[in-house]
Amino acid sequence: MELINKKFAGAILLGLSFTGLGIYAGNLQTTPDTPESSAVRQVMSKKFPDSNGLRQSLSSWKNQLLVVNFWATWCAPCVQEMPELSALQHELSGKPVQIVGLGIDSPSNISEFAKKYSISYPLLVAGLEGSELSRQLGNQAGGLPFTVLITPDGKVAKSYLGRLKMDALRADIAKFSAEKSK
Repeated sequence: MELINKKFAGAILLGLSFTGLGIYAGNLQTTPDTPESSAVRQVMSKKFPDSNGLRQSLSSWKNQLLVVNFWATWCAPCVQEMPELSALQHELSGKPVQIVGLGIDSPSNISEFAKKYSISYPLLVAGLEGSELSRQLGNQAGGLPFTVLITPDGKVAKSYLGRLKMDALRADIAKFSAEKSK
């Protein structure tokens, strides 16, 4: 009888341990998986047409901290943050930071948009392929706008889904720029 009680108590203790472990694991703050460096290599090596039709590669800015903003002309929050991103690019002039807009839209829509608005950073056409590229870089929700900070050594330093908070972006740019200079 005593052996049965010990086994029963052991089973209860084991069950409680697993339950506690499950509750603990469920309450942990998790960060999303870091996107693979192959996705960064892919996006850096691709050539995208700009708003004038000239093909450009993000690798032309490889020695800089890149702020890659996935957007579309039909996305209101995307369009709303563009003047702020444009002002930020002016503010960062002379620093090793480059903002690039990757439009998930048609070349004609992006070209018309670029003519209508004065944007101080390159607007490139990623088309529908841009949605898949943004997913590979960590945008599992597939929403826009989606922005990624890519370090000069090709790592995703930070990503943002939704309209940017410029103070937070400035702080992250300063942080990752300072890390590069160490």
